[in-house]
Amino acid sequence: MAVDEWLLEYAKNPVLRVYRWNGGWGSLGYFGNLSDARAGLPGVDLVRRWTGGGTVDHRCDWTYSLIVPRSFELARMKGGESYRAIHAILLGVLAAEGGAPDLASASGKSGGMCFENPVEFDVMDATGTKLAGAAQRRGKLGLLHQGSVSTAGDSRLRGELFAERLADSWWEAEIHVDAVRVADIESRKYGNAEWLARR
Repeated sequence: MAVDEWLLEYAKNPVLRVYRWNGGWGSLGYFGNLSDARAGLPGVDLVRRWTGGGTVDHRCDWTYSLIVPRSFELARMKGGESYRAIHAILLGVLAAEGGAPDLASASGKSGGMCFENPVEFDVMDATGTKLAGAAQRRGKLGLLHQGSVSTAGDSRLRGELFAERLADSWWEAEIHVDAVRVADIESRKYGNAEWLARR
């Protein structure tokens, strides 16, 4: 979470970050209720995101973040527009893996357990089960889109195909974070018990 926030502060170009969780983790949205998240994921370590949305179980998912600086069109779109645009691309990636996914047309209630509550433009399978959801935060620096796909799949292949469809050109790079700045963000927010328990 702290690395995503740091990237939003310093990235000059859009960044697709695909990562795994170390151990059993779940995340809850900025406005989420901690007691509800603990009830939904008993015994799982939790972190509160800077983005909204419901509680996500990250023990078996495919997690990604898309950081888009303000100078790029995607970051200047309205929330629903950018959400739909990103998920339309992700839908194509998941369709290439098999099945017939589609975008949700109706919005349910937000919050709660993310994969039990599809909202408009989430990715659904042919049976109406939610495959992918996300949450966004936008501001003067740009757009932070944090997403989860319920099936892990071939992480590398999925990430490469997603990157190819998101941009005209892309390259893979190791992220060399500013460890001091990331540690500061983590201590003030994501590693802080008061941040976690704020709601």
